[in-house]
Parts: sequence; C-alpha cells; structure tokens
Amino acid sequence: MTTRERSYEIRVEGHLDDHWSAWLGGLDMTRDDDGATTVFVQVADQAQLHGVLTGLRDIGAVISELRTRDAPVPIRRSVLERPLHTERLILRPATGEDADPTWRLRRLEPVEEWLTGCPADLDGYRARFSEPGRLATTVIVALGQDAAAPIIGDFRLDVAVQARDTRAELGCVLDPAYAGHGYAAEAVRELLRYCFRDLGVRRVTASCLVDDDRARSLLERVGMRPGTVGYAVLEEDWSPA
Repeated sequence: MTTRERSYEIRVEGHLDDHWSAWLGGLDMTRDDDGATTVFVQVADQAQLHGVLTGLRDIGAVISELRTRDAPVPIRRSVLERPLHTERLILRPATGEDADPTWRLRRLEPVEEWLTGCPADLDGYRARFSEPGRLATTVIVALGQDAAAPIIGDFRLDVAVQARDTRAELGCVLDPAYAGHGYAAEAVRELLRYCFRDLGVRRVTASCLVDDDRARSLLERVGMRPGTVGYAVLEEDWSPA
C-alpha cells in the first residue's frame, strides 16, 4: 500500500452474495456472524471511496458503519476443519501456494468463458486469492490420496449464520481435462455431506449462468433444484430505453 492509500471497512446490513464483490470491482468481503457483511476497501482518495459507497447504495445495500482500518484483517479459519477424503479425491483448505495452479485453470478457455470478476493478470489474482476471506472459503480439489496429488479444481464454500439457521453457498471450478469422470459430482456430494452432517447447515445454495449447461447439469445431478432467478447484462449489450 502506498503512503497515500487508506484502508476502510464498510459494514452493510445483511449478507451480500459473492457476485456483488465482482460487480464492485473485486472487493474482498466477509459475511459476519451477526448477519452483516464487511466490505474491505483500499483507496487513494475520497473520490474512489465515494464511488464504492455509491455502488453499494446502487445495489440497495444499507450501510451501517464506515471506519478506517489501521490493522491487518484478522486471519479467518478455513471453512474446512480438516481435509476430506472421498474414494478418489482429497478436498483440503487452500493456501497461498495454490494461487498459481488455480490461476492456470482460469486461463483455460472453457473455464474462463464462465467466470466473472477474475483479475486480468497473475499478480492481481495472487493478491486476491491470498486475501484472508478468500483463502478461508476456498477448497482445493486434488486427484489422489497423498500430498503430491495433482490439483484438478477449486471450490468455494461460504458458510453464513442467519437469524434462524445456517446456510452455505457453493461454487466450483474444475479442470476441463478431468471432466466427464464424475469428479465434480463426487466433490460436491462430499461437501454437501460435510455441510449438513458436520457443520449443521440447513440450506446450501449455488448459482451458475443460464447458458452454462454443464454446471446446471452438475447441480441437478447432486440433488439441487432451481431457486430464485437472477438477471445480468453486459455493457456492450445494454442500450437506453
């Protein structure tokens, strides 16, 4: 951080979905146990801060607190209490060393096509991947049963405590070279088991783009059903009424 930049924490009522992080320019967010969301911002001037605040208001977020942040963000514990083993896979907590292999996955055209909000360069991706909130919710999927098992994907598992229950949100990236062998379904089923049986989660959600037939098929194959429908538009597709 340069001497001119300042860090802020913006508290927002309710839990924001991860896709709003990308919409706001890739900001790091954590869902807090009290039902709020903390958005972490690093800006060079007040105009940039005002832009973030305006963006939050534009999506209907209710800002409850804004404060400067002089200390580092506390390191969050991984959502995985331990590595999980299936018949063919290891699911383990992510570390900073996993940034490069997961970046290579995102550079593959069949993967990149369906991603939103991914930094355009490796350094930017390393920085975002290593953020405490990101590491805590990233699960590495490796093929095999030992420490040298090759990484074939990474999943996101974000658990949030609501007023009446505990819910989790799931996302996944899989190397297309390993598609068609049931690895993704095997990993998702184990994470669902972990959520419901070990963590006491009541509801698990996942989202994908409407045109992503492979992701939709995967989610339905493991027993998930469509819920609310979200919409989006690209700048190049938009035209004023």
